[in-house]
Amino acid sequence: MATIVTKIITDKQEWEDFLTQNLEANFLQSWYWGEFHELLGKKIFRVGFYDDHKLVGVMLSIIEPARRGKYLTVPAGPIIDWGNRALVNSAFSEMKSIAQKHTCVFVRIRPQLLEDESSKLMFKENGFRNAQMHLHAELTSRLSITKSSEELLAQMRKTTRYEIRKAEKLGVEISISKDEKDVKQFYNYQLETAKRQKFVPFSYEFFLEQFKIFFEADKALLYTATIENKILAQAFIIFYGNEAVYHYGIGTEEGRKYPGAYLIQWEAIKEAKRRGMQFYNFWGVASEADKHHRFYTISIFKRGFGGEDTQYLHARDLVIHKPKYLINFGIEKLRKIIRRV
Repeated sequence: MATIVTKIITDKQEWEDFLTQNLEANFLQSWYWGEFHELLGKKIFRVGFYDDHKLVGVMLSIIEPARRGKYLTVPAGPIIDWGNRALVNSAFSEMKSIAQKHTCVFVRIRPQLLEDESSKLMFKENGFRNAQMHLHAELTSRLSITKSSEELLAQMRKTTRYEIRKAEKLGVEISISKDEKDVKQFYNYQLETAKRQKFVPFSYEFFLEQFKIFFEADKALLYTATIENKILAQAFIIFYGNEAVYHYGIGTEEGRKYPGAYLIQWEAIKEAKRRGMQFYNFWGVASEADKHHRFYTISIFKRGFGGEDTQYLHARDLVIHKPKYLINFGIEKLRKIIRRV
């Protein structure tokens, strides 16, 4: 069995070059996502896995401070060959070692693995258990955009195609911004959306630092749909690697009267095609069977563009400190009920 050597990677180019070669990698394991969390004052670790001096895997992990006990997260990673037992063992060992060294209560991971019996068994055999809460989007709607624009329009739901054309005929305008001052406006709308849909919003700092990092790298755009200078909808799209991701979005009261949100998505899809990307990821959707989920309506909107649902493995926890973890388990179980997720 091969001997895997681990070391901290400090070379951005080495990290990003490796991710470029791995189609399953997304922005959550990018160098930029790590920079973003560092700006928030969090401790991050960029670990490389080497076989005979060749980089064969990377893992970005982040220590999340919490009053109930800090914990280590591995978002959409590590990026490794999950069929390589030595590499998998090394990755699991490394995340456990980091968590223990920094007195974390547990490790939470949502890997880029489809949810099937083999992936469930692998994590169970390595001591992981189902997490009470998700870490990042697990059920997503992902659209292949390698077809022509005409073909993409043709495969959309009839209503979606109609709303795009209606927005164009009505004269809905789409603008694109990289200006930080527009982030504040977007955030204020986020607060209104959170109040209306009854969820807890991120802080302004969380949005601002994330925008700054990805804007500066030309890997994000803020789209705004307007008519007669009235804002209808906005969307923050991340362009990274092989796909564009509809990461955040808002709709205004005025936007209920006009299909601005549809036109934003279509323009973002066309931009992703111009950048040579293969997929457009609408990010999280609710199960089609869960009509009481607070994201059920927006999920209908997302699926209308013709993408396919992708179900990633539900977040898994590796318990490091059992007594504190049980407290955390109880708190998250209650939050899950309150937030209807």
